[in-house]
Amino acid sequence: MSKRLLFLEKMTREGSTDPMAWYGLAMEYRSLSRTDEALQTFTTLRTANPDYVAMYLMCGQMLEQAGRTSEAREWLLVGIDVAKKTRNSHALSELESALGTLADA
Repeated sequence: MSKRLLFLEKMTREGSTDPMAWYGLAMEYRSLSRTDEALQTFTTLRTANPDYVAMYLMCGQMLEQAGRTSEAREWLLVGIDVAKKTRNSHALSELESALGTLADA
């Protein structure tokens, strides 16, 4: 197990509210193909920090890769709404592109 993973697990277990810690942990799980743990971590982050727009694309892509298309679509659609609300045009473009690719799949 990587030191980064252990560090992030410790931070979040100890109650860190830093969205970067939760996002980093979810991404570590994703990179290790631990999809369910990554999804659980992204969901925790979404509950605590719903405007953290980067998670929607990363979680959506992960779910798409796992063949969980309907879940991926839901994450991307919510992310699009959040990107519009927060006026994050870059994230909005990426999310819409990912959704367009998903719809073609």
